[in-house]
Amino acid sequence: MRVAFAIGGGLAIATAWAWVASGRSTVFRVLPAVYVVLGAGTIAILGSDLSFGSGASAAVGAIAGVAFYVATLAFVRLVGPWERFRRHVVAAYAVADEEPLARRLVLALLVTAPGEELFLRGLIQEQVTAGAAAAAAAAVAVGVAVNLPSRRLPIVAAALVGGAVWSGLAWWSGGVLAPIASHVVWTGLMLVRPPAVDGEMMRP
Repeated sequence: MRVAFAIGGGLAIATAWAWVASGRSTVFRVLPAVYVVLGAGTIAILGSDLSFGSGASAAVGAIAGVAFYVATLAFVRLVGPWERFRRHVVAAYAVADEEPLARRLVLALLVTAPGEELFLRGLIQEQVTAGAAAAAAAAVAVGVAVNLPSRRLPIVAAALVGGAVWSGLAWWSGGVLAPIASHVVWTGLMLVRPPAVDGEMMRP
């Protein structure tokens, strides 16, 4: 059951991103629907096997989210002259701006980010039995693979680097609260205060 849900969930995420990339849907319309099912399904399937961790680990995760946001700003500024990357970032925010900020925040912070962490760090990472390092690597690899159909460099980069941060937090804390807190804080800051290059917000 867990393996089938993991495979089906990965295919659902990849399909959702393919729809977004083809213009048939948008991030804030299809991804929340997928992740609410995956998050709730993970909780239902794992039950008491799902480890959340402590409140202290969640606080560390939140701090890590702020640090990751600062690092993201620096990275985007550094690669800003790379036209293709810049174009992808601007396109991503152009689509996001079609939705009211309040709706984006509710969907991203209460549904998408927690659902993604429950699925990748809760179901995928915690169920790999080959060792902690292999489990963390597996979660990152799956996260990158299911985001590849987005065909957006910033999305794939976030899945790789962010995935490493969040898998590391799950590994360290032994639960999903720390990566959820980090992902929520980082996402919220990225929506409220997007990256900028040379003082210009990465918006169209």
